[in-house]
Amino acid sequence: MDVYEAVVSRRSVRRYIDRPVPREVLERVLSAAAWAPSGSNLQSWHVYVLTGGPLAELKKRAGERVASGDAWDEREFEMYPPALKSPYRERRSAFGRERYSALGIPREDWEARQRAAADNWQCFGAPAALFCYVDRDMGLPQWADVGMYLQTVMLLLRAEGLHSCPQMAWSVYRRTVAEVLSPPDELVLFCGMSIGYEDVTVDHVRTGRAPLHETVTFVDIRAKHPSCP
Repeated sequence: MDVYEAVVSRRSVRRYIDRPVPREVLERVLSAAAWAPSGSNLQSWHVYVLTGGPLAELKKRAGERVASGDAWDEREFEMYPPALKSPYRERRSAFGRERYSALGIPREDWEARQRAAADNWQCFGAPAALFCYVDRDMGLPQWADVGMYLQTVMLLLRAEGLHSCPQMAWSVYRRTVAEVLSPPDELVLFCGMSIGYEDVTVDHVRTGRAPLHETVTFVDIRAKHPSCP
């Protein structure tokens, strides 16, 4: 699989088959992902990978919290700005419409939406999960480095025939994750990531992307000097 194919075929898959992901594949992916760029080579990511019994235990504990209606943990960072301006507000709304329409869930059915969201904390049935932390002393540039690292991981997973779903939703159950992982206090949970083989019997919605002209501006000197060859 070439890089272009990996990029355009990557999507957030939300249903997996019960097929274990080989340890050697995960090690190969994460070893290569270590070459992702980071300012001054700080490599500010701290990753935990769960499979088997530990992942089952985490899913069990998270499921119990969902079932009991336990309040979410206090956020350590805001997932989105409190008031999204245009065009970001419209893009987020379009995602919600596409996602829940595909599940046959009307906008007003809040309970059904909550049940669908609860699949996050079961990793959508994935047999492997990654949890990415960042040192709380790091600044915005280092958090950006973590994003580049995670994208590298997801593209390498595609090269291995795997799919993934990055999930900041785990941050609201960060204490439950910490019960299983016991991370140092100086780390902040940025996100989880479900990893596995896609269940192709389930229809997956591919959300759209903004047209190029909305996100990219080409600055070309020839545009200012039409006479230039």
